[in-house]
Amino acid sequence: MIYLTRTRVDPFDFVEETHRLMRNGGLLLVSAGKDGKPNAMTIGWGLVGTMWRQPFFTVAVRLSRYTHKLIEESGEFTVCLPAKGMERALEVCGTKSGRDMDKLKELGLTAAKGREVDAPYIVECPVHYECKVAYKTELKPGQLERTLEEDVYPGGNYHVLYFGHIKGVYAEGDAAEKLPE
Repeated sequence: MIYLTRTRVDPFDFVEETHRLMRNGGLLLVSAGKDGKPNAMTIGWGLVGTMWRQPFFTVAVRLSRYTHKLIEESGEFTVCLPAKGMERALEVCGTKSGRDMDKLKELGLTAAKGREVDAPYIVECPVHYECKVAYKTELKPGQLERTLEEDVYPGGNYHVLYFGHIKGVYAEGDAAEKLPE
């Protein structure tokens, strides 16, 4: 197992960086299904906060995505903060499907098993959250404010919101220096 120099940090130590990166390029959501094969997807929407007196990372995954199938099978995921220079990985993971290609292999990225969950994380990312799904809800037509629904779901293809109970957050010692500005 690969742990490198990662140490466990407080679940909220990298919240500011997490939100900044979500708005500027995205993060990598990593999951694996029954077959154990890792898959990464770029996300730009999510929330880190407190629910039920615990730290949570809520992510939105469209029903049509391969990642949806994998999270449904495993009930776990990791969210990885990309390092500087990972723009191509974010682009590929945001535009290609894991149904059609092994994105990590194609990009030369290394998957390692999480410490608190079986879901893999990407070694080249200096910070990662390990999450177990505690709750999920599927958005349906008519549930969202009308203007938002018209803007985000003009053709349907709704999201499932996964409330991931953060079981651990791990960072390399020099993580802050490796993150994009």
